[in-house]
Amino acid sequence: MSGADIIDGKAFAANVRADVGKQVDVLKREHGLVPGLAVVLVGEDPASQVYVRNKGKATVEAGMHSFEHRLPVETTQDALLKLIEELNAAPAVHGILVQLPLPDQISEAAVLAAIDPAKDVDGFHLINVGLLSTGGEGLVPCTPRGCLMMLKDRLGDLTGLRALVVGRSNIVGKPMAQLLLGANCTVTVAHSRTKDLDEECRRADILVAAVGRPRMIKGDWIKPGATVIDVGMNRIDDDRPGAEPGKTRLVGDVDFDEAVRVAGAITPVPGGVGPMTIACLLANTVTAACRAAGIAEPEV
Repeated sequence: MSGADIIDGKAFAANVRADVGKQVDVLKREHGLVPGLAVVLVGEDPASQVYVRNKGKATVEAGMHSFEHRLPVETTQDALLKLIEELNAAPAVHGILVQLPLPDQISEAAVLAAIDPAKDVDGFHLINVGLLSTGGEGLVPCTPRGCLMMLKDRLGDLTGLRALVVGRSNIVGKPMAQLLLGANCTVTVAHSRTKDLDEECRRADILVAAVGRPRMIKGDWIKPGATVIDVGMNRIDDDRPGAEPGKTRLVGDVDFDEAVRVAGAITPVPGGVGPMTIACLLANTVTAACRAAGIAEPEV
């Protein structure tokens, strides 16, 4: 099959994690500083358990301290907020991540607001959101940061390129648009209710799909040669010829089999954006540790 270059997020993320490991080595050797990441999981959601395990493993592999707090599903909001208060005050903890979703009795907004913005390695605190939107030096959400890194690696200077973000979530769509604006793109934010969405897509040199609908964006919606970043992660019944009945598979928000024939470059699902999220979480933890210590991030 001729067509787009495949952007290997797994390999890219491995390089980012290797660089983080080198930074951590320098911080230990020259400053006696070991970055620490605390991850809090409330309940027993199977997907969240996998995420937390992977985050802890990656943190240790990078030479950092990993602090895991697993709380029962009936944990009260007050108990969780008390734990966050303790983590905010703990000098060895530089990054705090509370795994979402949370049980119904706990307000996500209240929990995210309680995390010290300087330790908010997810980049979800309103202060970090505000800093991003005004060009300040906050902590940037991991998935959009990873997407921007891959775009700059692929395209170099993004100045003047027409970028379309499909999706307006606080976690991906909105911060992605802010990062692209910061990179001097001309940015449009669209969503599932946008009129003539296919025409908006056809104008974009950069298309970031983060709308949460399986294979919504078709191949003939894509501008020939465009760079496509597919953030979608949707589990569907495996409809490929010869697939076992009842088997499922992951697909993105872009119809990959069609888009790969038209785009200049595209991220696959899985193996594209996903691995970059954890890599950028580690990078954010290093950033937070260096800022807390008042030192520059080591160049590697």
